[in-house]
Amino acid sequence: MGHKEKSKGKDKRLQQISLLRTIPYSDHQRWWSKETIAVVTGGNRGIGFEICRQLADHGVTVILTSRDTGVGVESVKVLQEGGFAEVACHQLDILDSESVNQFAEWLKENYGGLDILVNNAGVNFNQGSDLTVENARKVIETNYYGTKRMVEAMIPLMKPSAAGARIVSVSSRVGRMNGKRHRIENDELREKLSDDESLSEEMIDEFLSTFLQQVEDGSWKSHGWPQTFTDYAVSKLAVNVYTRYMARKLSEREEGQKIYINCYCPGWVKTALTGYSGSVTVEEGADTGVWLSLLPEQAITGKFFAERREIHF
Repeated sequence: MGHKEKSKGKDKRLQQISLLRTIPYSDHQRWWSKETIAVVTGGNRGIGFEICRQLADHGVTVILTSRDTGVGVESVKVLQEGGFAEVACHQLDILDSESVNQFAEWLKENYGGLDILVNNAGVNFNQGSDLTVENARKVIETNYYGTKRMVEAMIPLMKPSAAGARIVSVSSRVGRMNGKRHRIENDELREKLSDDESLSEEMIDEFLSTFLQQVEDGSWKSHGWPQTFTDYAVSKLAVNVYTRYMARKLSEREEGQKIYINCYCPGWVKTALTGYSGSVTVEEGADTGVWLSLLPEQAITGKFFAERREIHF
């Protein structure tokens, strides 16, 4: 299929989703209410803000988090002025363990926990093939270790329910192992990361440490890493692999205590992260994340999605 045909197919799919968004959930599908608590990291702008808006529109109570308290307060005001009363904000820096712990304590004390976690906070400094040691470390620390830090802190606070709690991480197609444009060329690493049974956090730490070391010594280009958006792609690869690992780990939980974890690609969205060069609107970019957060009575976990469809990792 040529580029034009693919583009037409994607445009048609986005049109279908736009139509689906206008169809309200029926009463028997709505497992949530205003007592349902959703936490969205990096919710003060872009995709995160739109995810907050759409979840609030569905009647969920939303906790918008922002690294900058003042910016978070202003973002919540915008939502409240738009008619969404069940929205609150709190300062949160996913790079800071103390900030994460303080947020967890506040959340437990004021809301008793949460039902939905959307890991949206992330960074990208790379608009092509440029790669620096400093930026690579920041991207890996934020996009992967920040996400992991939040998952670990929030799991003990996730409320038991028949529908199950939800974790959704904003990821990217560039983090797919077998993608055509950003493929991991190291066959041994690809094979190791494809084996769900042997996946571990240590394995993820190891390949990230190797990547950063090779960036530092300048040898990364010859070791099979993606040649463009390199650090961002590797960070999202780690998020995708971690999603599969956690899905297996969480599957052992009893009924009523279930937690479903998935990730998705919002597309190349017109936000600050892409330098506003994207072709996808924030409404479209947020849609699949909201859809996954609210999936009714479907035990889907450990999957990667785009445009409301599962995509092979």
